[in-house]
Amino acid sequence: MKKIVIVTDAWHPQVNGVVRVLEAQIPHIKALGYEVELIESSQFKTVPLPLYPEIRMAVFPKKRVEALLRGADAVHIVTEGSLGLAARKYCMRNHVPFTTWYHTHYHLYISARIPGVLKLVEFLLKKFHTPAVRTMVSTNTLRESLEKMGFTHLSVVPLGVDTEHFVRNSILPPLPKPVFVYFGRLASEKSPEDFLRLDLSGTKLVIGDGPLRAALEKKYKTALFAGYKKGQELVDWLSLAQVFVFPSRTETFGLVTLEALSCGIPVAAYDVMGPRDIITNGKDGYLSDNLADAAQKCLTLSPVECRNKALQYSWSKSADEFIKNLHWIQKAEPAG
Repeated sequence: MKKIVIVTDAWHPQVNGVVRVLEAQIPHIKALGYEVELIESSQFKTVPLPLYPEIRMAVFPKKRVEALLRGADAVHIVTEGSLGLAARKYCMRNHVPFTTWYHTHYHLYISARIPGVLKLVEFLLKKFHTPAVRTMVSTNTLRESLEKMGFTHLSVVPLGVDTEHFVRNSILPPLPKPVFVYFGRLASEKSPEDFLRLDLSGTKLVIGDGPLRAALEKKYKTALFAGYKKGQELVDWLSLAQVFVFPSRTETFGLVTLEALSCGIPVAAYDVMGPRDIITNGKDGYLSDNLADAAQKCLTLSPVECRNKALQYSWSKSADEFIKNLHWIQKAEPAG
């Protein structure tokens, strides 16, 4: 059985898109007959990441990372943190081919907190991924954007959604309609306040947690903050909504979009990367700089069309494409 070693600085107890992608993909990769070994931060001594204290980075991981990489049939580096850097260094020094995945626009995230560093972070990201045999991305729009930045060897591996899990139900007591929902991290790069300040009737429902929650909950007292939800509880809360408002401008994909669509909920979003690759305007959502107008228009859309869009995406297809884009290490045949 071939062994795939996946290196990620993002893993539990972190709550983010990278963790959710790995959680969903790995069982399907194993089902295809591969062994998967995860190198992740809980296996090491860690310290909080500056600017993102909820994320912890491994310190001095070199020796253990190198030991865990030996014997791999394929090495895939998911993140650009200390573990990703250690794995990259080992592979380059030992002429081991590897693949990477570009999941997150860190240059946009960091520049939102530290003005003036956009180009520097772009340069560092490009430098990180350049030695990879292949860098996987989730959409054609992201591939084209990175190519303009000078990235090379890019391949599209679409993401998926569990359409058997994300199915609308009506367990919870209804809220005053229409219900407009935001769900995701409450952090500046996600722009949740763009949603909260919209002039909308009915109920504004916020599902999620993060560094901005306390301030937003204090400022927007008429909104209902449900906190972080997962599993069936997340589906139960989502099922209260008629429209999902997705105000982020920094996404490379946006799994939450597919999860809403799978529940039959149309999506109002900016016309940017991520939503642009998923939403068909006027059919399963509306893309506009005027989010309030887009949200109102979404009330006229068919939940069936939304669900049909989600059914076009699956984690099994995603896993198939992932395997096709790995680079297998050629090992010397035993003598004799």
